[in-house]
Amino acid sequence: MKNECVQWFAFYKDRLLLTREKDGFTIPCMPKLSNIGANPVRTQYLGLLNNRACFSAELSDMSIPEDMLLEPLRNLFGLLNEEEYAMAGTGLQIVNWDKTHQYCGQCGAGLKNKEDERAKYCPACGLLNYPRISPAIIAAVVKEDCLLLALRYAPTLGGISFYSVLSGYVEPGETLEQCVHREVREEVGIEVKNIRYFGSQPWPFSGSLMVGFTADYAGGDIVPDNKEVTQAGWFRADNLPHIPGKISLSRKLIDWFSQNSRQ
Repeated sequence: MKNECVQWFAFYKDRLLLTREKDGFTIPCMPKLSNIGANPVRTQYLGLLNNRACFSAELSDMSIPEDMLLEPLRNLFGLLNEEEYAMAGTGLQIVNWDKTHQYCGQCGAGLKNKEDERAKYCPACGLLNYPRISPAIIAAVVKEDCLLLALRYAPTLGGISFYSVLSGYVEPGETLEQCVHREVREEVGIEVKNIRYFGSQPWPFSGSLMVGFTADYAGGDIVPDNKEVTQAGWFRADNLPHIPGKISLSRKLIDWFSQNSRQ
């Protein structure tokens, strides 16, 4: 990698370093980040993209060159191409994992990177650590010609409130289908049936793997738990409230419902 041009997915917190271009911006490509005066805390090999090596990097405070900028990864959906955005998401997860797994959680010794796989091992006690991925379900519940949506608050998006389908993390010993039943019951008090797999999406902002399902209403009245959900209701496709942007699997589920309603 001495003189090879490398694509750098370099992050300062959740913001990705980009090179300004006349018609937008691109992922920086250079042999080393020191070429722009950056001294990354850590770097990680991600893989190849269009036969070019890609690395992620954790940046500390630095002076950004005039022809570069830092932008939150969320804001770049649709602005980077699909492959670059996916690699950037992987980079963000790996940077965060690397940063939070420098020491062994069992004995406190320093961890070392395994050379043959994406993992860290403890030379003192042998504990092996893989990147943390938290599985979560997200479900579109349909009742006749209506979709169940709940009001969500997003502090990481500047406190924006919007309506979305229900979601939640899988608990130990729980199947994905059991999680759908439990989350819907806990958050809004209703029962569901006919649970069907829809699709999945890595969600780098929380280190999650979102697994999407559709389901049919089976019974009960909506009673929000007033913790994760304060308002919820049934909405027709022609009367949807403010919903998430197209970046999310939640929006794909809502769009699926809307398209099926028009058929």
